[in-house]
Formats: sequence, C-alpha cells, structure tokens
Amino acid sequence: MKARYRYRFYPTDQQRQSLAQLFGCCRVVWNDALAFCRSAQKLPGYNKLSALLTQSKKTEERQWLKDVSSVPLQQSLRHLDVAYRNFFNSRNGKHKGKKSGLPKFKKKTNKQSAEFTKTAFSLSGEYVYLAKIAG
Repeated sequence: MKARYRYRFYPTDQQRQSLAQLFGCCRVVWNDALAFCRSAQKLPGYNKLSALLTQSKKTEERQWLKDVSSVPLQQSLRHLDVAYRNFFNSRNGKHKGKKSGLPKFKKKTNKQSAEFTKTAFSLSGEYVYLAKIAG
C-alpha cells in the first residue's frame, strides 16, 4: 500500500535557503535533461538521463549539484520521463481525455517543488528530517 502525506512546516532562514537551493537544482536538472532530450535523435530513457546527471555532477560547471540530496534530482528525471511517456501515449490514443503537450522548461517564477522518496526523509515525533537540508 502506498501512502502520501502533506505537511505544512515553517522553516528557519537557513532551511529556507537550503530549500531554495534544492528547488533551483531540481529546475536546472529538469531543464538540462529536457534540452538534451530535444537535441537527441532518439528519446533517451531514464537510465541514460541518470547517467548524464552523474557525469554533469563531475564537471566544474555543475559541481554545486552535489550540495543537495540526489533523490529529488533523480525524481525530477523520473517526472520528465513520465511527462514524455504521457505525451506519446496521448498522441497514439493510449491516453484518454485531453491530449498532453510536450514537456516545457521550468522557470524560477513557477511553482517550486521537490519530491523525496522514503529513503530521503524520516519522521521523528512532530519533526520531519529531509536529507541534506540544514536543520
């Protein structure tokens, strides 16, 4: 059984800064992967995009991606993969309802989000601990 929880929390200034950095990194990973997908001859799968993320973390230009948890970055790649699958399924008639559009680049001014899987957070009483978020 899968469960989903939504929490409202009030971060400190340091936590707010760490979350802003995390949201920015997720956006950059999405945009980089989307640009790669659009320039590729054949659409790469999640595994190829994940390998590219690992390679980009090793470059001098994207060194700062190591400062945040890798789980939300991987999840943003999974979301991009699902977005492309939904697009192609809606074009082939496998998806009921309104047709899905191509995935779009994310902007700073849009809604910010990051998804943590069960390995990247823990609950302790009334506290939620997120991986690599300063406490």
